[in-house]
Amino acid sequence: MIQAGELSGGYGSGLIVRGVSFSVKKGELFGVLGPNGSGKTTLMNMISGLIALESGTILVKGKPIQDYSPKELARVMAVLPQMTSSHFAYSVKETVSLGRYAHQSGFFKSWTADDEKVVLGALQKTGTLAFAYKPLSALSGGERQRVFLAQALAQEPEILLLDEPTNHLDLSFQKDLLDLLKKMTADGLTVISIFHDLNLASLYCDRLLLMKNGSVHTIGAAADIMKEEHIHDVYNTDVQKQPHPEVPKPQMSLLPAASVENSIEITEDMIEWHSDYISIKSPIQLKVLSSGVIGAGWGWRSAFVNRHVDKNYNMDHFEKEASCYFQEKGFDLHETVGMMTAVMMEDAAYKRIVQDDVSVFAVATAGVGNAVDVSRQRKSWKEKHKPGTINIWVFANGKLSEEAFVQGLMTAAEAKAKALADAGVMDLESGTIATGTSTDSILIASTQRGAYQQFAGSVTPLGIAIGRAVYESVTESLEKTRRRKAP
Repeated sequence: MIQAGELSGGYGSGLIVRGVSFSVKKGELFGVLGPNGSGKTTLMNMISGLIALESGTILVKGKPIQDYSPKELARVMAVLPQMTSSHFAYSVKETVSLGRYAHQSGFFKSWTADDEKVVLGALQKTGTLAFAYKPLSALSGGERQRVFLAQALAQEPEILLLDEPTNHLDLSFQKDLLDLLKKMTADGLTVISIFHDLNLASLYCDRLLLMKNGSVHTIGAAADIMKEEHIHDVYNTDVQKQPHPEVPKPQMSLLPAASVENSIEITEDMIEWHSDYISIKSPIQLKVLSSGVIGAGWGWRSAFVNRHVDKNYNMDHFEKEASCYFQEKGFDLHETVGMMTAVMMEDAAYKRIVQDDVSVFAVATAGVGNAVDVSRQRKSWKEKHKPGTINIWVFANGKLSEEAFVQGLMTAAEAKAKALADAGVMDLESGTIATGTSTDSILIASTQRGAYQQFAGSVTPLGIAIGRAVYESVTESLEKTRRRKAP
């Protein structure tokens, strides 16, 4: 649809864009990224024909752009610039109607039923129909932005050029606008858009062009562009990449400058003991990876609760019931990891291990109910789920990579299985050594302060500390449970 070859140009005698080449296919949403001054808007003005090329070629539908008359080009291409004047005294509908100019012919322009239909459709699509007869000057910046998008859509273009289309729009209208553009590209519209928001561009664009100092730095799919090294090189700022929670598109988080922080360590002094639960309340939020009933997955949490429930606890609506319970006890669900176990709280055990430059504090409640050997085939469950028997908390006083979090879970699971083996805990159905219970829960929480820990495998300092702390706390809790139940 558009082919740009070795484009160079700018304003006056100065070159702003230097040797930029790319192509955009029909029905593609193509994003242009780069910091201020990188040449994004200049490039867009060259593509739209507003700035003459110093050198290079632009083909629109296989035809050189200079071979189009202004009216011919307007039938193919519509432009929504970054800043549009809004001082003239037109109504919203009149402003949008100007987009039909390219489709009118003759000295005396006549307004047709088709023109009316297209304008009303553009107003509807952009959410501006409700104030169609208001003066443009009475609208907010975000509303005017949507009006000028409606004007561009009223041209019925095959190609739409947008310079920061979400500028001035609130969150819901940003989403609505980009959802609309994505739908229109699926119907054949080609969109080239400048973005400042890297994450929006990643979510919606089929491909991205990343510019630096007027040239192409990188071009490709979002996964190719949204790499920490690329963003740091172009924007000269620290970011961290993570996946979007619902779609396979990378997202970037800004990393603020490191501040001077006091070290903190989670210890046994922070445990609060109650007859029906134990808890730890951290003075800072900890980065957590958890399988708790409340607060599962990744998050930042400051409260950790392990609750005792009867072994005949009804699991039918456990999430709702557990949420009510923790809230009644004064815990904010957004800040809390909550677990449940049939083990008595008096049987909980803890262990602190220091290994080289990192310390680990583990807390465990462990019993032998529901013990299973995960390697053995089992009959289909005839009973309802039962509350977890082994719950493990691992608090690492250091700065962990995400790799270390996941490896830490593996190391903790290995240590738990070893503790059960050494204690001779059996899977009663298979008659073999148990590896855990049917509904165990675990969490790894880190202060994210102190020495950096990239790995937590079994031979690393962090892994050794996790392994020993989990093994010893699970072993002690199992022994406490055994002694209490002994006749």
